[in-house]
Amino acid sequence: MTETRLRPKTEVPKDRPDPETDRIVTLPNAAPKRRGYGGALFGASTLLLLAGGLAIGGWRHYQAELDVAATTQQSRTLVPDVRVGTIRASDSKITVTLPATTTAFEAANIFARTNGYIEKRYVDIGDRVKAGALLAEIVAPELDHQITQAKATLAQNQATLQQTQASRELAEVTNGRDSKLVKQGWLTLQQGDNDRLTLQAQQAAVGVAQSNIAAQEAQIRILEQEKAYQRVVAPFDGVITQRNIDNGSLVTSGSTFMFTLMHPDVIRTQVFVPQDEAFGLGPGVDAVVRVPEIPDRSFPGKVTRIASALQPGSRTLLTEIDVPNPDGALSPGIYCTVELLIPRKTPSMTIPADAVVFDQNGLHVAVVKDGTAHLQKITIARDFGTEVEVHDGVKPGDQVILNPMVNLAEGSKVAARKAQTS
Repeated sequence: MTETRLRPKTEVPKDRPDPETDRIVTLPNAAPKRRGYGGALFGASTLLLLAGGLAIGGWRHYQAELDVAATTQQSRTLVPDVRVGTIRASDSKITVTLPATTTAFEAANIFARTNGYIEKRYVDIGDRVKAGALLAEIVAPELDHQITQAKATLAQNQATLQQTQASRELAEVTNGRDSKLVKQGWLTLQQGDNDRLTLQAQQAAVGVAQSNIAAQEAQIRILEQEKAYQRVVAPFDGVITQRNIDNGSLVTSGSTFMFTLMHPDVIRTQVFVPQDEAFGLGPGVDAVVRVPEIPDRSFPGKVTRIASALQPGSRTLLTEIDVPNPDGALSPGIYCTVELLIPRKTPSMTIPADAVVFDQNGLHVAVVKDGTAHLQKITIARDFGTEVEVHDGVKPGDQVILNPMVNLAEGSKVAARKAQTS
C-alpha cells in the first residue's frame, strides 16, 4: 500500500514580485494576510504607556509628599527674624496741651451810682488809665438841693436837742428841790411824782433828739456819697475796652452801664484739665501759652489756682494760669493753647504703637524673652500716635516685637533684631 503524504498547506502571498520584471504580481488564489500580531503589539504598547504614566504620577505624588513633609519640618524648625523695640519708662512729667481762652487778670463793668446827666467824658476805648483817674463827671442839681435840705433838717434837730436838754435840766432841778419838800411834808406826794416823771420824760426826749440827729447825719452822708459818685473814677490800672455813654447821656443809678475796664499787664487763662491728667496738677506747675497768630513766640506762666472739685458733667478740673504780659502782646479774649508740664503720679511705660495687637483676645503685645515670644495683655492709658502709654502688662527694658506675624503664638521661637531708628 502506497503511502500518500499530504503536504502542508503553505500560505501563498497574494502579491509577490516577478523576478523577471521586478513587478508585483497579484495571484488570484492567494490566501488573505493575518493581522493578529499588530493588534497585540498595540495593546501591549498601550498597557506599557498606561503603566508608565501611573508610575510617573505616583512618583511625582511621592515627591510632592516629601516636599510637603520637608516644608512642614522646615516651618517647625524655622526661627523667624523679628524686629523688636525696647519699652521705656515714661518721663517724670506729663506734657498736656489743651485749648484755652485768655482773660484779663482784673475786669470791671462800671455802672452809674447816681442819677443825672454826663457833664464830661474824659476817656474812650483803648485808653490806658491809672487807679483813681477821672473817667466821667455826672451833674445832678436836685441832689445838691437834697443835701441842702438834709443839712437844714439836721440843724433843726440839733436845736430841738438843745431845747430838750434845757427842759431836762429844769426837770432835774425841780425834782431835786421838790423831793426834799415832799419828805418834809411841805408838798404832796402827787407833786413829787409829777416832778419825778417829768424828769424821766425830758430825759427820753433828749434821747429821741439825739437819735434824730444821728439819723439825719447818716442821711447827709448818703447824699454826700451820691454826690461823690458824680465823679466816676478808675478802680485800678487798666485799659478801657468798652464805652456806652457820651456827653449829655442820661444815667440812672445802678442800671446804666458806662465803661468796661480791664487790667492786661497779667493775663489769666482758664483751662479745663481732664481727670486722667489732673492728678499731680497744683499751684506752681509750669505752663506755656501759645497763640496760633504769634507762632514765633511762647508765653511762660505758672498755675496759680485750681478748683477743689472736678466738673460733674465733663470730669475736668478748672485751672487758672497767670501769664505776665508787660508789653501787651497778649490781649484778653483770644484763643490759645496751654501746655502743662504736670508731675507724673502714676508710673507708666511707653511702647511703640506698631507693637500693639488687637484681636479676639483683646489688646496685647509680644514680649521676647530668651528667644521666645510671650503674649502679654496691656491697658493703654494714652495714645500719642506713633507711641502709646500703658500702665500694666510690661516693664521698662522689655523687648516687644514690632508688627508681629498673624500666626505668632505663645511660646514661638524668634530671633530678635533691634529696629533701626531714624
